[in-house]
Amino acid sequence: MHIDKKELSIIATSFAFVTISYLVSNQTNKTIILAMALIIAGHEIILKAYKSLKNKLSLDENFLMSIASIAAFSIGEMVEAVAILLFYRVGEAFENYSVKRSRKSVSQLMDLAPNYANVKREDKVIKVNPSEVKIGETILIKPGEKVPIDGVITSGETMLNTASINGEPVPLEVGVGDKIVSGYININALIEVKTTKDYENSTATQILEMVENATFKKSKSERFITKFARIYTPIVVGFAFCLAFVAPFLFNGDFSQWLERAIIFLVVSCPCALVVSVPLSFFGGIGGASKNGILIKGSNYIEALSKVKSIAFDKTGTISKGELVIDKIVALNGHDKNEILSFAALAEKNSIHPIALSLNKAYKNDKKAKISNVIESAGLGVSAVINEHKIKVGSAKFLQEFNPQNIDKTAIHVAINNKYAGYITLKDELRSESRECIKWLTNAGITTALITGDKKNTALQVGKSIGIDRVHYELLPNEKVSTLEAIMDKTDGTTAYVGDGINDAPVIARADVGIAMLGSDAAIQTADIVLMHNNLAKLTTAIKIAKKTIAIAKFNIAFSIGFKLGVLILAIFGYANIPLAIFADVGVTIIAILNAFRAFKI
Repeated sequence: MHIDKKELSIIATSFAFVTISYLVSNQTNKTIILAMALIIAGHEIILKAYKSLKNKLSLDENFLMSIASIAAFSIGEMVEAVAILLFYRVGEAFENYSVKRSRKSVSQLMDLAPNYANVKREDKVIKVNPSEVKIGETILIKPGEKVPIDGVITSGETMLNTASINGEPVPLEVGVGDKIVSGYININALIEVKTTKDYENSTATQILEMVENATFKKSKSERFITKFARIYTPIVVGFAFCLAFVAPFLFNGDFSQWLERAIIFLVVSCPCALVVSVPLSFFGGIGGASKNGILIKGSNYIEALSKVKSIAFDKTGTISKGELVIDKIVALNGHDKNEILSFAALAEKNSIHPIALSLNKAYKNDKKAKISNVIESAGLGVSAVINEHKIKVGSAKFLQEFNPQNIDKTAIHVAINNKYAGYITLKDELRSESRECIKWLTNAGITTALITGDKKNTALQVGKSIGIDRVHYELLPNEKVSTLEAIMDKTDGTTAYVGDGINDAPVIARADVGIAMLGSDAAIQTADIVLMHNNLAKLTTAIKIAKKTIAIAKFNIAFSIGFKLGVLILAIFGYANIPLAIFADVGVTIIAILNAFRAFKI
């Protein structure tokens, strides 16, 4: 993202004319050159002031900038007049740079929506738009295809990738009678599904709509300067008018003397320090965050993050790594754990199933092992001959002849030479920094919540292990949104949500501050803040940066207003001259800018 080229050219051209004016000795030519510089730098500002006054009867900061610069020019402070507008334009350029959202279209999220549905009609299977499928019709879903519409399986068994909807890395084993929702991806077998909803009311479509609607719900705070100027500018202009045209009659002074005081008053009152330093403070915070691997998409999100009082987290890929690792290996009937792992991994050696990949990652494959007669049963398991041993690896259903132990569905059971040998359970490994992050947030007075699609036992166990205050489990995306809204209603301050998947996009969009880990493009594009290093420790860093940035901005506001008010009072009583007025404008601005640069060094 770059500063607008047109804005840069205006600033550079106007500055060039000011520089040239110093090389010209003839006063008339100098005045003409500086007048051109003033017009180049200020024509848009003056036009905005005119339109605002004409259409809204509003005296905004553009009006004050215009009248102050024209007044300075009229009393011979021509360079100062141009400088007022140049400072303002530089401030606006920084403002646009820092506030302009880098959020892109959530086009990646559209991958969640299927392009077609295979529907059975009159003993034929035809490909139609999902919106044309009616409730109660039968659709066929082939391996690799997305589930287009919510329904119930009437024929076939398969494994489904459900990560886009509930964030779970473990494929879901389904068969006849099981309910499935749109957005799931069929992994390995043909199934027939009777639709229970139409396309418009299906899960995937609702997620897409929620992202759009939730984005509109996000409040947009007005810039401080605009709010301030609505009150400040009319007061300043009114005061200046009274100084110039009323005070001479009340205090029997010289009219030209009071006019000069009024002009000095206007020059001093120009809010350059605020216009430049406040957005620059935010820009510094954004720059400092960027150096720390944190992308903040606008200054308003820094302000919101500094006020955060509650943070809700997704689990898979956020609190956890989203990768399955071995939890425990149980060896039975005389076998040892390494034997169970080695046979399971070797049998699954050529599979791309997530569980198979996890097994092979945990076991350094024996390249000399002799593997033959590999037979894969879709969605169930694998049988093979390994080093002359008959091996059978898979789900409890696949090994039901051996009466495997009744344990977690994610368990991988192993039979060796037609005897049950044991099982392996897997878990989603927690991030090493999760516990410290939650501890820091708790100490900072920020409440935490876990909002996940995981099963109750898993969610509660994770929440307890890292110290999260509240745990909400077994939630679909629409339920996640409503749960977050309930948290927001009870929070006296802003609420943030941290997630990483497509299924998190609606919740990220709905939060006061949406924060994404590096995960799906949809989550990243919807988020207000992105933790680019995929490390939860960066969340606490982001909050520290936000608080420091706001402290710097508040100091600049107090310093600028306080100093200017002092000089304004001196101007009223005739104790302020043009040099002091210039310092109150430009000098204060420079000091505030230098202070704002501290935000870059977090």
